[in-house]
Amino acid sequence: MIELAAAFAVAGAASNAVGTAFQRKAASASSRGGLRLLAELVHQPYWMIGMAGVICAALFQSLALVNGPLALVQPLFILELPFALLVAAPLMHRRLPPWGWWGVGGCVAGLAVLLLAAAPHGATDQAPLSRWIPAVCLCAGGMAAAILPAGRGRPPARRAALLAAASATGNALTAALLKSASGTFADHGFSAFLRSWQTYGFALAGAVSVLLLENALQAGPLAAAQPALTIGDAVVSLVLGITLFDERIRTGWWLVPEACGALMIVVGVVVLSRAVQRITVVPAPAGREHMAG
Repeated sequence: MIELAAAFAVAGAASNAVGTAFQRKAASASSRGGLRLLAELVHQPYWMIGMAGVICAALFQSLALVNGPLALVQPLFILELPFALLVAAPLMHRRLPPWGWWGVGGCVAGLAVLLLAAAPHGATDQAPLSRWIPAVCLCAGGMAAAILPAGRGRPPARRAALLAAASATGNALTAALLKSASGTFADHGFSAFLRSWQTYGFALAGAVSVLLLENALQAGPLAAAQPALTIGDAVVSLVLGITLFDERIRTGWWLVPEACGALMIVVGVVVLSRAVQRITVVPAPAGREHMAG
């Protein structure tokens, strides 16, 4: 089932990347805001494709979490960043700097080394309330501790990193709650799913995480926000998987390649975050420019 969970997680990362890219493509063609923007977007094919990608990503993530450990599934969503660049660059007629692809390679190779060395295993769908209460309280406290020093007037890079760290913690908590709710649905059906407090918990945590992410991206440079968001999600998910669902990873000398893989991911994410800020516009062909004129 581990291989199936990994396949669903990769499909979820790819679907989310496609959804994000097409939604941004649709939004970039409009100058409206608020509800008027949404009313306009629902009539655009690009936006509908983007929403389909987001819905498929949520479905794939649920299937991945039902079939495998949280410590495996959430780190694989790191692949969303390189997937998004591969989709968005040609879609938006942009070109990533050549050295930016080293960041893509670093993320993919580091993730492969980390997960092969760690070999997360021993997943269960449910956890007793005696574990959930401290987990939720610690996550909420960690998010608050990151948000409070990120007020206006602080350096933009610091604000972006802190808000992204809070969003990453919320994303990990959302995934843990989703895993439990999906397990309830798989084992006991839709009515039990609706009666489960985790169902409403992941909806609330997910909404808060999205809000924090939007503020993080608005507060400062992507190079400050993306590493905290990507690495924070994976680390907190690992801790939640071990403490809530009795998941395990290999230790001993395996910690050496695990640390090397994690370092490669960090370097790759930093390189990609800087490369994204130096994306250039691809010139339109002469014939197309003439037609536009």
